Amino acid sequence: MTTDRPRLELYVRSLLPDGAHERQEAAIERLDRLDENDDVSEYSVVVWGKQVAPETAAARTREGEYILNRIAEFKQWALGNTVSLESFYQERRVDAPVTAEAHTAITLPVMGLAEYHGGELTHVAPCTDGDTVHTVVERLEQLENGQTEPPTSPQDPIPTP
Repeated sequence: MTTDRPRLELYVRSLLPDGAHERQEAAIERLDRLDENDDVSEYSVVVWGKQVAPETAAARTREGEYILNRIAEFKQWALGNTVSLESFYQERRVDAPVTAEAHTAITLPVMGLAEYHGGELTHVAPCTDGDTVHTVVERLEQLENGQTEPPTSPQDPIPTP
């Protein structure tokens, strides 16, 4: 059982579909409460865009590399925990209108949550476990209710890079 207070990273999309802004604001307010109640060791909010294209120059920036490294870490965690992130980090081909070339882009979720205990990645939301979807809001509610054990039990926690 996990007894230490988690460190959380909330990822929020900058350009939002209708209704998403309110959900993001509510998640950040929950993080503030968790922090005020000393239920988390710390948290950070990272703003990302709608997608990241690994083959482009933007992906070679510090920010682009950070996002791609996090996605790789999340996917490695998912493999080790027999859950899926595929519905939330979809790869697709995108045509570049200026160059008429196509490249692969990874669509990013409106919100993503990474939970670390003792320096190890122990949960990523959203994810699916069979037919069960584990959402960011659900996990924040669980933490508010004192449930420190992540809903997906790690088989091989991923150390923080």
